[in-house]
Amino acid sequence: MKTPWGEPALTRFPEDPRDRLRAWDASDEYLLRHLAEERVPLDGTVVVVGDRWGALVTALAAHRPAQITDSHLTQEATRANLARAGVEPGAVRLLTTQDPPPERIDVLLVRVPKSLALLEDQLLRLAPAVHPGTVVVGTGMVKEIHTSTLALFERILGPTRTSLAEKKARLIFCAPDPALERPGNPWPYVYTLPDGIGPAAGGTVVNHAGVFCADRLDIGTRFFLRHLPAGRGGRVVDLGCGNGVVGTSVALADPGAEVLFVDESFQAVASAEATYKANGVPGHAEFRVGDGLAGVPSESVDLVLNNPPFHSHQATTDATAWRMFTGARRALRPGGELWVIGNRHLGYHVKLRKLFGNSRLVASDPKFVVLKAVKR
Repeated sequence: MKTPWGEPALTRFPEDPRDRLRAWDASDEYLLRHLAEERVPLDGTVVVVGDRWGALVTALAAHRPAQITDSHLTQEATRANLARAGVEPGAVRLLTTQDPPPERIDVLLVRVPKSLALLEDQLLRLAPAVHPGTVVVGTGMVKEIHTSTLALFERILGPTRTSLAEKKARLIFCAPDPALERPGNPWPYVYTLPDGIGPAAGGTVVNHAGVFCADRLDIGTRFFLRHLPAGRGGRVVDLGCGNGVVGTSVALADPGAEVLFVDESFQAVASAEATYKANGVPGHAEFRVGDGLAGVPSESVDLVLNNPPFHSHQATTDATAWRMFTGARRALRPGGELWVIGNRHLGYHVKLRKLFGNSRLVASDPKFVVLKAVKR
């Protein structure tokens, strides 16, 4: 990536030479170019929110910025990209969306996230650290910046305007207003589960901002909950756990089960732990932010439950599902099972047969299928 501060070599994480998707886009380049051309002072506390793969903090590493991200994969990509660029350890402060933010921010750079809720939560958390002299610049592709995006900046921080578009990217300029009366933070959001979904019916869900379907149970998970295996016990993984309702349902049905909740989102794992505790589930559970089942010992798991995502930011891809399925096969004991919910058109049965040698349809409706694969 060409920047006013050099040309760092950047990759996504996990690094895959077959992956043609870049670790940056035109919005990252536009923001960095603006900072240099306008000679924005970067000698104070620089905070970068939503940096996708570490492109922004790697370019700005000499100014010792802090990065705030919801993504474990982003953190790992950032570490690798900083090391590749020869940046000294500790030059960039890596924070998660669950960590306390810096107490004072002089330059706030925001890579607009896909989730408007996550943007709202982060701006509200960061607002107390912003002062009248803070330079606030957002960036994103034109298709990612909407009227509602600008309204959030305006409502939480102060007067907001946008730049002209360049290479389908746009900048957001916001002038902090210390006299602004900010709303309270509505996150995390708590709601009650409906009837007819098995052991979790009537239970409580806690959703931190940015977690899928924050204010209601999505129809795919609702269908999955109706068809979960019962009484399996043993070591169970809720893989890509989101708010944790699937793993919590298993734990409610079988207190003897040991449930591991895993997600690459810090917000999701915080939600899963809060959901589990809110329902007073007996038994043992573990909550882990990570890259799928990496770090889980081989042949140590009896059951994996998975609703894999088929998007990576704005890109549609099955790479994440394939890595989840591959990780599940490695982690499962012989005779262990992977249960998957997915949209019918995604054709997951083909991948499962290729990997496991078998795939059985457990349940289906016009939109979703629940599939089971057994490790032989």
